[in-house]
Amino acid sequence: MTPPQRQRRTPGQGAPAQPAAPARKEGEGGNPERLYVVAGPDGKRADIDLVTLIVARSPDPPPSAAPEQAALLRLCVAPLSVAELSAYLSLPFSVVTVLITELLTAELVQARSPIVRKALPDRSLLEAVMHGLQRL
Repeated sequence: MTPPQRQRRTPGQGAPAQPAAPARKEGEGGNPERLYVVAGPDGKRADIDLVTLIVARSPDPPPSAAPEQAALLRLCVAPLSVAELSAYLSLPFSVVTVLITELLTAELVQARSPIVRKALPDRSLLEAVMHGLQRL
C-alpha cells in the first residue's frame, strides 16, 4: 500500500476542496470530560433561565480567565440571552450557567431579567385613539 501523495498547488490555484465532515445527530459528539473541566467539579449555578440577559461590565477579559470565559465576556459586550450565548459558544445550557455563575461571583458580568410588559393597555383607550386617528 502506498501512502497518499501531496498535491502541489500553484500560487493562483487556491486550496483544494476538503471533504465535508459528517453531520452529527442530536445528542452525539461533544466530549463529556471536557465539559466537566469547563464547568468545574462543584458546578454551582446561579438562578438564571434561558431568557436572562447577560452584559459584561468590561469588554476586556482578565488574563486569568479561562478561554470559554474570555469568549463569553467578548460576546457579552452587548446584552445577550443565555440561550444565545449557549448557541454561539456551542456549549450546553448547564455549562454556560456554571460559567456565568463564576463570572457573576467575580463581578465581571451583570445578569438582568428581560423587561416584561405588565398588562395590555385599556381597550377603550385604544379605541379612542383609533377613532381620533380616523377623524384626521
